[in-house]
Amino acid sequence: MRTFVYIDGFNLYYGALKDSPHKWLDVKALFKHILRPQNEILAIKYYIARVSARPDNPEAPTRQDVYLRALETYIPELKITEATSSRKRRRCPWQNPHGGRSTPGS
Repeated sequence: MRTFVYIDGFNLYYGALKDSPHKWLDVKALFKHILRPQNEILAIKYYIARVSARPDNPEAPTRQDVYLRALETYIPELKITEATSSRKRRRCPWQNPHGGRSTPGS
């Protein structure tokens, strides 16, 4: 069965890898283990936002770059798509200003 894998790198890292010893995760090996033997991985789409250097973690961008280059080098099916992230809180346009939620158009 032809299979495409989509990975949200932010959620993978902060939800499963950050405080673990598995930061150098081989994502192709992971999905080959999870999927059935008849699944042929044709593509792995890895979506990430670049991290910024912070005073408490100035080497984070360098470490992220090394990891991503390693993935691209050793997993030919992998394509990385970069996005941007924002720490700015956004308000849902149909959120009730008094704290509750309402449906769109009401």
